[in-house]
Amino acid sequence: MERLTKDEVHPKIVQALLGTDSEFSVEDALENEMVLNMGPQHPATHGVLRVLLRLDGETVIASVPELGYLHRGYEKMAENMSYLEFIPHTDRLDYIAPPANNVAYCLAVEKLAGIQAPPRAQYIRMIIGELARMASHLVAIGAMSMDVGAMTVFLWALREREKIMDIFDLVCGARFTTSYARIGGVGSDMSSEAIAGIRAFIDQFDDKMDEIEKLLNGNRIFIERLEGVGVIEKQDAIDFGLTGPNLRASGCEFDIRRAMPYMFYSEVDFKVAVYNEGDSLARYFVRADEIRSSALIIRQCLEKIPQGEFMLNSPKKVLPRKTEIYTRMEELIHDFMIVNFGINPPVGEVYSAVENPKGELGFYIVSQGEGHPWKMKIRSPSFCNLQALPHLLKGRFISDVVAIIGSIDPIMGEADK
Repeated sequence: MERLTKDEVHPKIVQALLGTDSEFSVEDALENEMVLNMGPQHPATHGVLRVLLRLDGETVIASVPELGYLHRGYEKMAENMSYLEFIPHTDRLDYIAPPANNVAYCLAVEKLAGIQAPPRAQYIRMIIGELARMASHLVAIGAMSMDVGAMTVFLWALREREKIMDIFDLVCGARFTTSYARIGGVGSDMSSEAIAGIRAFIDQFDDKMDEIEKLLNGNRIFIERLEGVGVIEKQDAIDFGLTGPNLRASGCEFDIRRAMPYMFYSEVDFKVAVYNEGDSLARYFVRADEIRSSALIIRQCLEKIPQGEFMLNSPKKVLPRKTEIYTRMEELIHDFMIVNFGINPPVGEVYSAVENPKGELGFYIVSQGEGHPWKMKIRSPSFCNLQALPHLLKGRFISDVVAIIGSIDPIMGEADK
């Protein structure tokens, strides 16, 4: 059989995969080392992720994740649109939790512009953000369970997520790509009907979560597929730049909501879920605990939410109220200028990060005093978390690959940007 050199196959990926080997051959693949291509069209890669696996029998010797199949150039696109125009694009980052992305971006722009949303708007953002965290973790637990054969949990998790989507529809006017947060507040106030609906959902949720955990935590197959699989130690997790549940499952108690509180997280009581095992099972436990913590935070926010405005009244920096646009010429002019030319924050740079469901989502913005960013960099938690994938897969079986990827819970729209 003709032998192909690694330069003829795929220079960068195969070179990384094969290390110092000078040749690549598919001869006698079952008796020698072989290369298996997983993805980008694979149901267990959680999106368009491609992973090249170098195998010795069923054992993974090395792996190379290849990203970029969903790259849209958002950071460059932001340079050519106003700060307000970019909000809908944040929905398409972590598309399992769009409202959380909206809030993260708006907080960065507000920090740059030197403004702050009213207290009621911040509490509304916290409620919607924690609902998004619950929805994201439910999908993560359901998908990971289905990856290892527990189909029922996936259906139960989506049932509860569907209720959250209905709440988003009621509050935001859209179920999925909400574009709800605004620079200086939120798109609309939270009605008494919406608050009652959120209370009703939270009141019934604990029993539903008990059912999910009872089905999984006592399932021997589920436990054995995850326990001791994909272990990463605390220092390695820090070195790889892991954040969110993946970091806290390795024993590092770092949660931006507690370490560097934003909005009113310093005024609510919740426990940061931390496990020391660092395996796929620990990552599941962290997400399950965080779902319950989010429900607790939402209950406190519903009790503490004040009356007042849901948008900052600063016509030169945020969109004026529609009622004033229709009745006052000055507000009409401000609206025209902001919509067409954007706000003009001072010259400077800012970095703002929040605790998103996947980890630390940050926006670094450089301003030259114009109505659009001069430069923008998005700190994607999924991109950073995937850096640890070769470390997690090495020495594991092929059957463990899907469980490990599911435990990382990457979102490729966010990783590829």
